[in-house]
Amino acid sequence: MKDPNPAESVSFRQLLAGNANYRRIWFGEVASWLGDWFNAIALYTLVRELTGSPLALGLVFLTKMVPFAVASPLAGLLVDRFNRRRLMILADLLRAVVVLGFLLINEASDLYLLYALTGLQVILTAVFIPARSASIPNVTSGGELLTANALSAATWSTLLAVGAALGGVATEWFGVRVVFVLDSLSYLVSAVFLWRATIPQQTETGASIGTVKAALGELARGWRYLWEHQQVGRMALAKSTWSLGGGALVYMLALLGEAVMPGSPALGIGLLYGVRGLGTGIGPIAVRSWLPDEKRWPLMMGIGIVISGLCYVGVSVVPWLVVLALLVVLAHAPSGANWVASTVLLQKRTVDSFRGRVFSAEWLAVTLADSVSILTASLLLESGAISLRTGILVFAVVQILCGALWLGLVVPAERCEALTSR
Repeated sequence: MKDPNPAESVSFRQLLAGNANYRRIWFGEVASWLGDWFNAIALYTLVRELTGSPLALGLVFLTKMVPFAVASPLAGLLVDRFNRRRLMILADLLRAVVVLGFLLINEASDLYLLYALTGLQVILTAVFIPARSASIPNVTSGGELLTANALSAATWSTLLAVGAALGGVATEWFGVRVVFVLDSLSYLVSAVFLWRATIPQQTETGASIGTVKAALGELARGWRYLWEHQQVGRMALAKSTWSLGGGALVYMLALLGEAVMPGSPALGIGLLYGVRGLGTGIGPIAVRSWLPDEKRWPLMMGIGIVISGLCYVGVSVVPWLVVLALLVVLAHAPSGANWVASTVLLQKRTVDSFRGRVFSAEWLAVTLADSVSILTASLLLESGAISLRTGILVFAVVQILCGALWLGLVVPAERCEALTSR
């Protein structure tokens, strides 16, 4: 449970050695995230091999987001009313079955099945992610919370780097079928670790949601909570502000990976997603080590969004692979910092009984921003209205503008609230 008198932040080693419940959640994250990145590279490669269409690839990204957005409100309510640990275990077991369905996809006419299975996998993930995010404050003390979130974010990033790179190699050497089986096994490993964890919960666990009207009323309470607690609502928009431009840029990294290594597209995609993971891993560690003052985080987020956009301006014009990879690292370090800082502030500012709905609302905003960004980019590329490099430049400028809006609107509001609360 959360300590009312937070201590100095503990180290990563101290957290993992001293907190068995967080350690078990973390081991589960390691297993499932590694499998997910193997899965992602395999899916992107499979779609490009079967169709060669930018729009078909864009639809994979959208299928990983739109069902998430649709399911998020109900998922948040489930997370606030039922046992979070059991929900996560159930989601893991069902996902282990769903991803095996990708083994049935053999030709372009089977793509409907790929999209359907991806959507189902994402709906289950929409329950798992807010349940995990809402659980972290319940298994950590005040001195462990920032470290736990920084470690989770750094782990996600490291496994993106390692998983994307290894996923590219595995897909190239062993084929997509082996990769899908490995992803299924990763969910089973995650479920075993969660089964051994104890996760306290300050909510009405096991309570019935009741009628549809009652459920809608509970959802409305969650949205009112965000509106009435604007310091929570602002942080719930931090990730989506980055995603308005960044969603399309991440999508176009897959196309760029194929362009820079046309003879081995899986390796090219894996390389660029791997260096993206390296960048997002640097950000959380830097925040914990160099910027522990939470009052400075909103300013850091806005500056980081602008820096990400500027780096992608460089990506749009640089032809050299090594420099391009370095720019991708530098672009995603601020996104990793944004991610962990906004997550910690949301966890601290939100009461436990609303935490599931708040995190699901945050993910709804992120997925909607990503979806609009990716759909726009994929349609422009498919129609031939813009080239890949021009598309990267356009959405880099969008990201810079989003960062400027955050600096002009959110940062002054945060400062004003800090002054009035003294």
